[in-house]
Amino acid sequence: MSISRRTARPLRVLGVAAASAAVALGTAGTALACDISEFSAEAKCLDGNGVIVVTDKDASGTPAVVTVFLENNGADVKRIGSPQTVQGTAKGATVSFAEAWEPNAEYRVHVKAGGKLVDADIEPNLRTPSAACAPAAPSTPATPSQPATATPSAPATSAAPSTPAAGTPTPSQSSTAPAGTTVDNAPSPAAGDSNLAETGASSNTGLIVGIAVALVVVGGGAVFYGMRRRGAGSGR
Repeated sequence: MSISRRTARPLRVLGVAAASAAVALGTAGTALACDISEFSAEAKCLDGNGVIVVTDKDASGTPAVVTVFLENNGADVKRIGSPQTVQGTAKGATVSFAEAWEPNAEYRVHVKAGGKLVDADIEPNLRTPSAACAPAAPSTPATPSQPATATPSAPATSAAPSTPAAGTPTPSQSSTAPAGTTVDNAPSPAAGDSNLAETGASSNTGLIVGIAVALVVVGGGAVFYGMRRRGAGSGR
């Protein structure tokens, strides 16, 4: 059965389109497939402790299992921790393995993803830096807060002592004077009487009395003489 030219031409166009689509899908599938080249490893220090960080930049997000081994002369010495699963992103997803690595040590990092899609080591093997991690600086302990000290309240101000009423003896005045102490409450003697106050009688008392008596006698005589003259004058 022969195919006419009119029928063959559309079939040819359809075949070309199908082939182009297949090539495009194959290219896209290859671009999105997980590949070992999208994985990397690095030895770092975190807070003074060693750590091995594996980064997955698989844009397809295919889950991958990562295992790390310490190497010595091309042989595995020990496995570091447990295998960890990472799901890559275009920006990169990471997993970390705590390891107190030594300078210039060698580690083999194996990746397995998508069944048999990826089952290989990251090449070349990881080589640690030539200097070990410096210990983290000790944190300054927080200063304990001082307990709040209660501020003592100011003592109540005592009321000013009341002024005693006039005439009321103060405690110092009313208190009994000690034995053997002369209480000097008597008024001071007036000027000129100091001799009387001291001895009870002046040493010049006799002289004063004598002068007074003489004056009285003279005065009496004068009065008597005057009265006689007045009587004589009236008799004439």
